[in-house]
Amino acid sequence: MLEAVERKIEQYVLSLDEKDIANVVSKIPAGKRLRARLMLEIAGNGLSVIKSAAIVEMIHAASLLHDDVIDEAYTRRGVASINAVYGNKSAIMVGDILYSKAFYELVDIDRFVAKIISNAVVQLSIGERKDVYMGEKFNTNRDEYITMIYQKTAALIEAAAEAAAVLAGKNREVYKTYGRNLGIAFQMIDDILDIVSDSSTLGKPALNDFKEGKTTLPYIYLYKVLNSDDKQKLRNMHKKKLKPQEQQWILDKFQQHNIIQKAKNEAFALIEEAIKLMQNAGEKGLEAIAIKMVDRSF
Repeated sequence: MLEAVERKIEQYVLSLDEKDIANVVSKIPAGKRLRARLMLEIAGNGLSVIKSAAIVEMIHAASLLHDDVIDEAYTRRGVASINAVYGNKSAIMVGDILYSKAFYELVDIDRFVAKIISNAVVQLSIGERKDVYMGEKFNTNRDEYITMIYQKTAALIEAAAEAAAVLAGKNREVYKTYGRNLGIAFQMIDDILDIVSDSSTLGKPALNDFKEGKTTLPYIYLYKVLNSDDKQKLRNMHKKKLKPQEQQWILDKFQQHNIIQKAKNEAFALIEEAIKLMQNAGEKGLEAIAIKMVDRSF
C-alpha cells in the first residue's frame, strides 16, 4: 500500500510540470513514512486514504526542508540535505511548493479532514518557531519542552491518525490520543538517541542537539539533580562545540544519575498507553508500530 502513496506523491509533483522541482523532490530521503503507514493501517487503502497519506507526507517533507535550513543542517538521514546540495533558497522555495500543492489537493478530500491536517501544520510551524527561540537559552522547563515537541513533531502524527479515523468512521479521539502519544514519544526517543548513539548511527555528530542549543528532556532532568557548581558547568557548555572531555563529563553525569533511563521510562509510558488503546480497539498492526517505536537502536 505504501507504493500507492509513493506513486501518488510522484503524481502530485509531476502535475506541477516543473522538471527541476521534480528532480529536487526526488532527492528528499523518503524515511520510514510513519504518518502514511499509520493512515493506511487505520483506514485501509481507499483512494481518499492514499491521497490523504500522500498529502501528509508532502507536508512532512516540506517541514523537513525548512527545518534543515533553520538548523543549518547539511545532512539528513546520513546523506547531504537539500539545502546543502541546492542551497537554502531552493530548499525553502521547494518546501513552500510542497506545502502549497498539499493544501491544494487537501481541499478535495473532506472538509473535516482538511481542518484537522491544516491545523496540525499551524501547530507544526508554531512549534518550529518555539524550538528556535528556546534554543537561545538553557531551558529548564519540562512543560515548555513537551509543548514544543508536541507542536513541532507530534501534532502532524496525531492529525494523521485522527484524519484516518475520520475517513474510516472510527472513534477519532482514540486514534488521536494514540497518534499524540506516538508522536511525543517518537521525539523523546530521537532526543535520547542523540546522546546514546554514535555518529555513524545518527548520521550527525553525537550530542549535536546540545551544541545547537536544544535542551532536551535528559538535559532538563540532569540539570535538576546537579549541584550548583555542576549546574553552572553544564550551562557553560550549552551551544558550544564540546571537547572530548566535556562530552565525557556529560555522559558520565547521565550515567551517574540514571538520567537516560528516566527519560526512556517517560517515553515508554506514553507508548504503553498507546499500545493499550490499540489492544482495546483490536488494532494489531498499530500495536506493532508502537512497539517498534521504543526499540530503535537502544
